[in-house]
Amino acid sequence: MKIDLSDYERGDKFAGDYDAALAAVQTRLERIQIAHIIHKRPAILVLEGWDAAGKGGIIKRLSARWDPRFFEVMPISAPSEDELAHHFLWRFWTQLPGKGHIAIFDRSWYGRVLVERVEGYASKAEWKRGYDEINDFETQQIDAGATIVKLFVHITQEKQDKELAERLDDPWKRWKTGPDDYRNRAKRAEYLEAIEDMFTKTSTRQAPWTVIDGNSRKAGRIAALTAIADQLEAKVPMTPPPIDPAFEKMAREALAGH
Repeated sequence: MKIDLSDYERGDKFAGDYDAALAAVQTRLERIQIAHIIHKRPAILVLEGWDAAGKGGIIKRLSARWDPRFFEVMPISAPSEDELAHHFLWRFWTQLPGKGHIAIFDRSWYGRVLVERVEGYASKAEWKRGYDEINDFETQQIDAGATIVKLFVHITQEKQDKELAERLDDPWKRWKTGPDDYRNRAKRAEYLEAIEDMFTKTSTRQAPWTVIDGNSRKAGRIAALTAIADQLEAKVPMTPPPIDPAFEKMAREALAGH
């Protein structure tokens, strides 16, 4: 099914009690994380999207009730000289989650077919080859037992400009912006073409793309957290394992009289 980003530009405000909805989906996510821990399942969450689309706000609310010992946030920036000396996927292998852990990638290996393509950091042969390499990489993780959830947070140019201006004007948000945001902004048409190709070539049955309309922050956050919860919950047993009878007997005897 073809993904058309223009279908995700309504920016409808969240209908309902946002705080109650957020609390409810965070409670779901809390149990989902516990299910991954006790069943020793790894999960990989990929967040891509425009600069200032709200990925950080989604991650903040996604992990608000998670045990920090069992999840990691991977903020992906430009590769180092050492990383550039290897295949582009090399640096991601060491950041993959172990059993029972969830890894959140704030940008990811999709940089090969997005920013590296548009900005000329990868040759045409390299980024065109990247689609198959990425699909194979993700299939390997899934075959090894991981769940992969991929979100793209979409905002219009008008919304992006508003957010960038707010960051520029607020000294406590200014650290979030830099020259690259504006260089990327000037190439929106080229990025739109690259994004369309990315969806077409890497939205697979096992690891499909989910687009989030980020033009309303609150509605986008609920939609993103719900999509993550739905996809993770579908791949992990949500029934706690039975308690070991010998352990239960020992524990209850130890607690007798308390």
